[in-house]
Amino acid sequence: MTPPLATIGYEGATVPALLEALTAAGVEVVADVRAVTSSRRPGFSKNRLAENLAGAGIGYVHLRGLGTPAEGRAAARAGRFDELRAVFGEHMETLAAQADLEALADLVRQGRRVCLLCYEHDPAHCHRTLVADALQPLVPTEVHHLSPVRD
Repeated sequence: MTPPLATIGYEGATVPALLEALTAAGVEVVADVRAVTSSRRPGFSKNRLAENLAGAGIGYVHLRGLGTPAEGRAAARAGRFDELRAVFGEHMETLAAQADLEALADLVRQGRRVCLLCYEHDPAHCHRTLVADALQPLVPTEVHHLSPVRD
């Protein structure tokens, strides 16, 4: 049986709170689905995040092709979530997005407990939910949205 897929947003969270939520859920691999992996929040830029996760025994993979294009990020920041969904839907038709969706499907098929990571706290306002939805035809799995304790 395929383990559930988790998602998590680190907005307002500390690295320890994120790690606690991931370990409590038994996450084995974090799939970073940010297009831009730099962060103003300490410890959440790509290399530092990978180090922090490794210290907790959690793997890290960056699936840039599943990140939101700039115009989608701008729509999300402005609260235009229908526009975000439209932009991301178009993006998911690209070769890069399809290749990284297949890479994500392979991780899940291997029976790994995978968690999609992005910034936005609310999964209803984040493209990671759209990624989880796009995965369903390839690997049907239950989706759990994790919520780290926020500052």
